[in-house]
Amino acid sequence: MDFALKFLSILFVAALASIAGCDGSAPVEEPNEMVLHHVLYTKIAGLDPANISDIYSRIVASQIFETLYDYHFLKRPYELVPLLAKGMPQISEDRLVYTIIIKKGVYFQSDACFPGGKARELKAQDFVYSFKRIANIKTLSPSWACLDERILGLDEFRQYTKSCAGAEDVDYSRRVEGLQTPDDHTLVIKLTKPWPQFIYSALADTAFAPVAEEAVAYYGQDIISHPVGTGPFRLNVWRRGSYVELVRNPTFRVEPYPCEGESGDAEAGYLDDAGKPIPFADRVVWTVIEEYQPAWLLFLGGKVDAGVIPKDSFDEVVTAGGELTSAMKDRNIHLKTFSDPSTYWLGFNMADDILGKNKPLRRAISCAIDRERFIELFFNNRHLVAHGVIPPMMSSYNPEIEEKGHARYDPQKAEELLAEAVKVRGGKLPVLKIAMPGAGTWFRQYGQFLKRSLNAVGLEVEVQYMDRPTFQEKLRAGSVEMFASGASAAIPDAQEFLSLFYGKYRAGGPNAFNYSNPEFDRLYEKAQVLPDGPERRELYQEMELIVLEDCPAAFLNHRVAYVLRHDWYKNYKPHAFAFGLSKYRRIDLAKRAAYRELVKKIE
Repeated sequence: MDFALKFLSILFVAALASIAGCDGSAPVEEPNEMVLHHVLYTKIAGLDPANISDIYSRIVASQIFETLYDYHFLKRPYELVPLLAKGMPQISEDRLVYTIIIKKGVYFQSDACFPGGKARELKAQDFVYSFKRIANIKTLSPSWACLDERILGLDEFRQYTKSCAGAEDVDYSRRVEGLQTPDDHTLVIKLTKPWPQFIYSALADTAFAPVAEEAVAYYGQDIISHPVGTGPFRLNVWRRGSYVELVRNPTFRVEPYPCEGESGDAEAGYLDDAGKPIPFADRVVWTVIEEYQPAWLLFLGGKVDAGVIPKDSFDEVVTAGGELTSAMKDRNIHLKTFSDPSTYWLGFNMADDILGKNKPLRRAISCAIDRERFIELFFNNRHLVAHGVIPPMMSSYNPEIEEKGHARYDPQKAEELLAEAVKVRGGKLPVLKIAMPGAGTWFRQYGQFLKRSLNAVGLEVEVQYMDRPTFQEKLRAGSVEMFASGASAAIPDAQEFLSLFYGKYRAGGPNAFNYSNPEFDRLYEKAQVLPDGPERRELYQEMELIVLEDCPAAFLNHRVAYVLRHDWYKNYKPHAFAFGLSKYRRIDLAKRAAYRELVKKIE
């Protein structure tokens, strides 16, 4: 074996040694057991659907919980299909009433919260309870913003919960006009106004997955650590900061792997398992590794099935032409690239006394950041410059946004704007603070890049590094000045990005910028009830320009994903909007064993 691979194997052993020191030993893998191995690049906050606000918690929870609808695994363009629902909803002519038939024979996993620990059948009432629980103000659910003023009578229910002493005192049998169950398998939802994205935004979102009332009553606040869902996997072990292990749910119903996809899927092997019962894996394990390099070494050592390429290793893996190097091909490693519906930014807290009242200061910060250099240094020129908030893959993307936006690197303009900012402030600008959602090497380099960029135009900056749960909590509380963050859409519509700037979603909602503009809000409310079409897309673009003018964020980049997988990792087809995909994955155990044996020989 060549010297480079021997050197990598030494580093791999070192990486294993560093991980072994985490909270407890990793789960043992039996020789013939099918185990999926993934990486979490940060700690997760919890596995209660009602309180999930980060993508990493959502990824894990989506293997345990299910929704009424989900995206077809293989079809493109993306298509919603029934999951817990028996079929697509019946929608009234005025688009206000949705009637949904729930599948029979769906069971929650067996759990101590149920009598005798036996699995209970899913009923329509479980969806009503879950909607009410999100509405309960004591739950502090970030998903309430999605339902606010949407379902008939639900806002009144939320108002009622304010009078309750605690979450356990809420009477969930209290009638809500817009949530009805004529029988155990029929759910009727009545809206206050048309909501064209309802199926995408709520009925296919993990946040609105059914949660058993018995589980919440039994586990109380510890429900975040005791998820009880209907999905193909259940939680076995969660060692915070170390790993999360799911095991096959024995009460999961018989569900087949898809029998059809898009053109080329059969040739690519995506239909080899057509009709076979899922899930294939016995277990799914996520190891928490907050540094990209150790995770990369685990991938090379065959301990992780798929992984991302660290920026410092990119040239060793991908050629200038965008192909895998011969060294990677010789190891039967495959590359998948796809556009991610995401936007990342340096956000400004508009409620902050310094930043919120000083647009020249916010503009100066935006002009001080060289986005192309940022993408070159941190993403090997893979990502796209973000000139606005709407990603290019959205149908409402404005192709003229580069000319109309304010994403140009212009240090001279930044200095001019800073002079204006000093006048607005009425004196010297204080040290500004940036909250960073991670403390690993990558985040520290990112923080230093931002600090140097702002120092170069005359601003003093302090970067505050913290783990993601702490970061999310501070965002909710509005206790940060600037924050490095971003969003990846869960639906194929730009409304999710624009909702981040809706004035009513401040104070603990998704609007972490605490941004408010009456004209933006007016257009947002108008667009909410419109079906997809030219009129709605034009409103989206108009709203985006309002945001750019007010500058509540310096938009930086849109992600283009480069994901590597080993040859043994089957049915890996990237999906921009679905998260519960582990049930489709399969491992060729013989191929994985052969690769691992090769690694052992060179250790």
